[in-house]
Amino acid sequence: MKAACLALLAALVAHAANAHDARPVFVEIREAPSGHVDVRWKVPPVLPPAAAPRPVLPASCTPHGEPTRRAGPEGLGLRQIFSCPRGLAGESLGLRFPGANPSLSAVFRVTLANGELHSRILPPGSTSWLLARAPERLEIAAEFTWLGLRHIAAGFDHLLFVTCLLFIAGTGRRILVTITGFTVAHSLTLALSTLGWVRLPVPPVEATIALSILFLAVEIAAKERDSLTWRHPVAVSASFGLLHGFGFAAVLGEIGLPAGEVPIALLFFNLGVELGQLGFLAALAPLLWWAGRDHPGLGLGVLEPLRLPVGYGVGAVAGFWLIERISRFAA
Repeated sequence: MKAACLALLAALVAHAANAHDARPVFVEIREAPSGHVDVRWKVPPVLPPAAAPRPVLPASCTPHGEPTRRAGPEGLGLRQIFSCPRGLAGESLGLRFPGANPSLSAVFRVTLANGELHSRILPPGSTSWLLARAPERLEIAAEFTWLGLRHIAAGFDHLLFVTCLLFIAGTGRRILVTITGFTVAHSLTLALSTLGWVRLPVPPVEATIALSILFLAVEIAAKERDSLTWRHPVAVSASFGLLHGFGFAAVLGEIGLPAGEVPIALLFFNLGVELGQLGFLAALAPLLWWAGRDHPGLGLGVLEPLRLPVGYGVGAVAGFWLIERISRFAA
């Protein structure tokens, strides 16, 4: 059992070291009344510059020179200007990789000359879409649910935070209350931030999310069990959950929400996040049951031998994230 738990932790930490590398390619296209089209796209760090894709515009569009490139810790940013005399409405847009698509989705945000906003998520198997009409509500619901699922699946910082909460909460009822507090809190700030009622700068928020994981790792590694974290884990999960909600909102801020359908897009993105979180908990459920089957009432107390490996392992990754994320805005 201990070996299985360590294997699971090692897998999480290994993936977590490259957290968010599975982010999609973001493409933002702005059309001016003059016919000029400003195209900006951001490629995640998992792709080398030579493998960066290029947006595909209608054949009537003429590029103005080669794309400009700007490398950074968040990946490679590119920009190119086009002249599109026939406009983009009713035309096909897409993304072309120099080689095979390395299983990355693409998120398009298109603002037409009349101010109309379109957004679309292209899964790895799709290369183009027709900008002919505003998507139906069912399409919006499906797309943003999928985006929420993919975000939480690639968001290993959030998953490590949830794993630490499980370890600290221990018993079934405390786990339910603790995770519910985290869910309610991040759903609240996700909505407030997306609707523009409360805004925080993204880089400090991401650094504080790393700090929240480091905080829980220290609590797990410590011998004392009389701190607020251990006595009332829901208070900690809800408090830090507010910050994690701003992190989720940053994703929606990058792609934008379809005009007139903001509540639906927000609701189903959050639903996708919760489904992904539930799927992660369901994957851990057999291990948690196994841990407590011979020790009823102890919950995760039977995993006490893993306290130091979990605390130090998660703490090392969280500490690395904290330094990395602070360096992005403090340099």
